[in-house]
Amino acid sequence: MAGVTRRSLLKGAAMAAAATRIPGAMAQGTNVVMPGKFQPTWESLKQWRMPEWFRDAKFGIWAHWSAQCVPEQGDWYARRMYMQGDHCYDFHVKNYGHPTKVGFKEIDHMWKAERWEPEKLLDLYVKTGAKYFMALACHHDNLDCFDSTHHAWNTMKVGPKKDIIGTWEKLVRARGLRFSVSNHSSHAWHWFQTAYGYDPEGPLAGQRYDAYTLTKADGKGQWWDGLDPQELYTGRNMVMPDGIKTIAEANAWHKQNDGRWLETVPPANPEFVRTWFLRCKELIDKYKPDMLYLDDEELPLGQAGLDLVAHFYNASAKWHNGETQAVVSAKEYTKEHMGATMLDIERGRAQGIMEAPWQTDTCIGDWHYKRSLYTEHKYKTPEWVAQALVDIVSKNGNLMLNIPVRGDGTIDEDEYKFLDEFGRWMRVHGEGIYGTRPFKIYGEGLPDAADSHNFNENKGRKFDASDIRFTTKGDTLYLFALGWPESGKLKVKSLAKGNTLYPRTIRGVEMLGGKGRLQVTQDADGLEITLPARPADQLSAFGFKVLS
Repeated sequence: MAGVTRRSLLKGAAMAAAATRIPGAMAQGTNVVMPGKFQPTWESLKQWRMPEWFRDAKFGIWAHWSAQCVPEQGDWYARRMYMQGDHCYDFHVKNYGHPTKVGFKEIDHMWKAERWEPEKLLDLYVKTGAKYFMALACHHDNLDCFDSTHHAWNTMKVGPKKDIIGTWEKLVRARGLRFSVSNHSSHAWHWFQTAYGYDPEGPLAGQRYDAYTLTKADGKGQWWDGLDPQELYTGRNMVMPDGIKTIAEANAWHKQNDGRWLETVPPANPEFVRTWFLRCKELIDKYKPDMLYLDDEELPLGQAGLDLVAHFYNASAKWHNGETQAVVSAKEYTKEHMGATMLDIERGRAQGIMEAPWQTDTCIGDWHYKRSLYTEHKYKTPEWVAQALVDIVSKNGNLMLNIPVRGDGTIDEDEYKFLDEFGRWMRVHGEGIYGTRPFKIYGEGLPDAADSHNFNENKGRKFDASDIRFTTKGDTLYLFALGWPESGKLKVKSLAKGNTLYPRTIRGVEMLGGKGRLQVTQDADGLEITLPARPADQLSAFGFKVLS
């Protein structure tokens, strides 16, 4: 994940690439695209409409799992282990060796997934209430977690020696879930350039890290014999220059150069773009996902991004008797491009009902597994996630929740506990979540989300009993209270007598998971619900069904 506020200063640039043409295919530039309704242009892609399966699903679980989970130090390890002064650098030097000698390719080799039991994990996720599942296909570390024929650094040849995506896909389909994949690799060409740097300070100052010097020939007789490290590290696209003498100066250089969130084509590396498209296209064609998550603002790499989405939309129509069932998730859309794919808000929520269906992606901890969050018991609580889900759904969104997986393929005890508690809440309240649509207003309460952009999830105030959220399913209205009133009486002002939002006669209210109809009174001040005793094991997101 990006994890920073990002807006590329440069947009688009023509791609120079080459690809073998196939009969009957259409081509934009040099990329072969499945023929069909969608052309690889913004205007054509804006014909896309959200499929109903996604609108009904509401809640998904993500395994944001790659070799970067092996050190258990959190996100971006592949970048940060090459930045002197960073805690990941310190951890790497202490536990594995200096990055001049032991680079990230060695972490790839250490990733064995030896305790991975995907069947058990997916059974648990289904029990928790997930209706779709997402697997990480390639992160900024540039290792394909699938049987890739266009990129030798993949998990069939390196690390687990398994087709991670292929295994997930078969098991997900067998459980009746929709299958999604995430691809973050468009940023590898700049985000991974720290591997070509050096320590600015200390006894090894000025000595370049492993990526700068290694060639394919160096692997002879090694575990990586036959693999080219430059293919993994992406080549010298944006190398820190000689002569930097302090950590502060190095950090400033990275921030201004490889640390910017760039969606542009690498100026001197068209081969990266060519193989990126082919790798992503193969991921789509081989595993036929229902959803593709791109960790990008709008679409990446100029024309190549447009080509990929057009290919996916047209391929999906071919798989589904002419109906495009595909969803592509991307971020920070400009107004003129909105609607070409689904808007994703990373670690954030919306201020109000969004016109088009959208998604929040967030995590109970860090994107890649971080041991300290477990040992210090600092994961998000089930209550926090339940409240967030209700808020998101009331505003026309879905929630994709990452449960970090350790390098060996397991999850920890706190994660099991989280899934058990949240799953019990979902089994009671799913009636008012799954298959619902927004009401005329999302709810009541003081403003909470600061805006409708990434990384605002911790900027709002804490919810309480004054926060009401609505969902609808057909003619049925559901309401959720995000707190329990001390008085034992819940007031819903929007449903006051004579209101125009819901003019039907309200005969009563049932509490989801409760027993029988609750007493209500309706006057000019609102609908007042007399509550039963507070359920001892309930999270503070209480659902009610309005009877009319």
